[in-house]
Amino acid sequence: MNDGLPSRQTVNAVGGRLQAREVTVGAKLWTLDGSRTAQTTVTGVTAVRARTVVEVVTSHAAFTVSGDLLLATPGGWIRAEDAAGRTVAWTHARKLCRERLTFRMGYAFGYFVGATCADGTVGKNYVSLVVNDEAFATRYARSLSEATGLTARLQPVTRPSGFLGREIPGFRVRVVSSYLADALRQYAGGDAHHMRQAFPRVVLRDREVFDGFLDGYADGDGCRAKHWAGRILVSANVPFLVDLAEIIGARFTPARKGLASHLVLVDRWAARGTFRPECHDADPVESGWVTVESVRPRLASGKPFTVYRYRLRPHPAFLVNGHLVRAAA
Repeated sequence: MNDGLPSRQTVNAVGGRLQAREVTVGAKLWTLDGSRTAQTTVTGVTAVRARTVVEVVTSHAAFTVSGDLLLATPGGWIRAEDAAGRTVAWTHARKLCRERLTFRMGYAFGYFVGATCADGTVGKNYVSLVVNDEAFATRYARSLSEATGLTARLQPVTRPSGFLGREIPGFRVRVVSSYLADALRQYAGGDAHHMRQAFPRVVLRDREVFDGFLDGYADGDGCRAKHWAGRILVSANVPFLVDLAEIIGARFTPARKGLASHLVLVDRWAARGTFRPECHDADPVESGWVTVESVRPRLASGKPFTVYRYRLRPHPAFLVNGHLVRAAA
C-alpha cells in the first residue's frame, strides 16, 4: 500500500531524527500512548514507488507523507490528503529526548509542591526557590530531591530589599527540568504565576501528601499563631484560598480593597472530616492538538518518490515532526 513517508522526510526516532530511508528493523521511534509519549519498535520496512505525495502544513510545522497515510484526530484516523482544516494529535518534538522523572508520592512531594506554590518560580525549563531562611531552603531542596530524584543544592545569593534599601543574603535552590516545570504548570491550572495559579489538586492523593503540602505552603506563605494551636496562611490569590478552605473545612472571608487575605489553619483541622482523597496523575500531559492549515499535493518531477512503510510493535503509530501518524491496517 502507498501509505508511508518519502525518503527524505524525517521521523522522530529515539536518540534523534532519522530520514525515512535510514529507518531499519529494530529502530525505536517515538509515539503517543494516550496523553503520554512512548517508544515503539520497527519490526518491518517496505518501500514502494509513488508519483504523488502531500505536504501537510499545521500550525506547528510542515511534513510530507503519502496521501493515504493516516493522521490521528479527536474523532479517529483520517487520510492525510483529507486532513485540511482538521485537528490532529501532536507533541513538542524538541521535548521528546528530555529526561522523564518518576515522582515519588509522599510527604516530600506534597511539601515540594506546597513550597513552590508559596514562594517558588516555575520557568520554561526550570524550577527555583529563593528565600532568606536557610532552614526552609534546606527542607525544600531535600523534599525536591526525594520527590523527583533530581539533585538539588543550596546556593548562597544576594537580592535587593526594598524595605531595607540594600542587598540582603539569601539562598537559592534551582533545578533544570522542563518535565518538572510542565508538571507544575499543569498542577496549577496551566499558569504558575502566584496570583493566577489554581489549587494543585494532585496533592489530595492522601493525607500524607496533603500534610506535606500544608507544611510547605505554610513555611512559605504562613506563620504560627501566637495564642492558639495553628497557623495563618496569607495570600492575595483568593480562589486558591477558597478551594483550600473548603478542603480543610474552614471559614474564609476574603480581604477587601485588594489586600492579602488570611486563612486560619488550626492544627486539629482533620477532626472536621472534610478531607476527601482524590486521584490525579502526577505526570504531565505531553500530547496536544494542532490544526492542519493546508494539504498541498506534490508531484514527482522526474523519477518517482520512494515511499517507506513501517510495521511497528507494540504501538502501530509513530511521530513525524511531532505529529502522530500510522499506516492503514
